[in-house]
Amino acid sequence: MFSLISLNFTMNPKVCQNFQIATLLYCFNEQEEILLLERAQEPNRGLWSPCGGKLKMDLGESPYACACREAREEIGATLTPPDLQLAALISEHGYQGQTHWLMFLFEVRVKLKSLPPPHAEGRFAFFPREKIAALKIPQTDRERIWPWFWQFRGGFFAAHCHCHADGRNDWTLEETK
Repeated sequence: MFSLISLNFTMNPKVCQNFQIATLLYCFNEQEEILLLERAQEPNRGLWSPCGGKLKMDLGESPYACACREAREEIGATLTPPDLQLAALISEHGYQGQTHWLMFLFEVRVKLKSLPPPHAEGRFAFFPREKIAALKIPQTDRERIWPWFWQFRGGFFAAHCHCHADGRNDWTLEETK
């Protein structure tokens, strides 16, 4: 287990308007291929990434509840918090020059039996680990998130990325277990 430092978020709309909290679901099939979504919407339209979505902060939704809801909505899987392992906590400062993200990455313990149908968010495909590098994926995923996910799989890592307007990203690995 790990401990999260108390995260204090202000509900002041002027402060929160450019800050998003989201979950990402790292789902695998029985062949250990990962499910990715070719996004049809922003952010990252046209890129492959794990499915997931934004927390409903106005409802006080927890990251685990959000992950379970997104699994139900996007891939038709009924999950409960014990079906999830928190794999990472990633913060991105100034992603795409406009948004700050706090992302909870969950590995889904339940293996998927089939490919989910296309969704309003995009289309799904399974990929073996070695094929991910050849896909169109977000720069931050390519630089650090995927390599650290594989390195610390089964454990936990926390990282921060300061995204610069010139496309350069400064990464800090803040915790590993």
